[in-house]
Amino acid sequence: MREKRSKNILIIEDEIMVSEVLSAYLEKEGYSVYCSNKGIDGLKLFEEIDFKLVILDLMLPDIEGEEICRAIRKISDVYIFMLTAKGTLNDRVEGLNMGADEYLVKPFSPRELTARVNALFRRIINNKASDMSIKNGDIEINPEDRSVKVKGDYVQLTPNEFDILYVLALNKGKVLTREQLIQKVFGLEFEGYDRTIDVHIKNIRKKIEEDSRNPKFIITVTRIGYKFGGDN
Repeated sequence: MREKRSKNILIIEDEIMVSEVLSAYLEKEGYSVYCSNKGIDGLKLFEEIDFKLVILDLMLPDIEGEEICRAIRKISDVYIFMLTAKGTLNDRVEGLNMGADEYLVKPFSPRELTARVNALFRRIINNKASDMSIKNGDIEINPEDRSVKVKGDYVQLTPNEFDILYVLALNKGKVLTREQLIQKVFGLEFEGYDRTIDVHIKNIRKKIEEDSRNPKFIITVTRIGYKFGGDN
């Protein structure tokens, strides 16, 4: 049986000193932190305990972090922060396409990572406070269990993909710039690049649109941003 706690964080990182420092920072903020320095062991731990966030190093000794990310995404919509020395734009896009919610390039500040984790958990709490389900034609969005159905079939979105879709749907017909979406979804502390939104939108469309090149739910407004269209 999976242990259920609300602020559990799993760190899968082969550099023990790095995981110890991160763990110390996060535990000081009140989180329950579990560490694994091997990928396979980390996956086993993930299956036993209910985590809200996985902080995942990509360069592990026994299995690539990318494989772990894919394995987790098959069974869970947990938040995933990737840690890596790979810092090119293509690497970041690939990480987000794989299902990561944030992508941090080493070396990074433990204080910065802790601030991002705090921002994430504030978003989780605030989202719960403003839950309102949305039904629009073929699509149903339920924030209570964070589920999405298209024509009655469940569609699996990552946490960030769900939040972006939900914010757009709540503001149906209103154009939101990338900066507005970042502020509403990731918060003021977000320090990534604004094209992160474009990568997530592309992935959402693949999952909810019948024809992602001619979308009807998420409409591009050239040089400005995006708006939710829908059926009615």
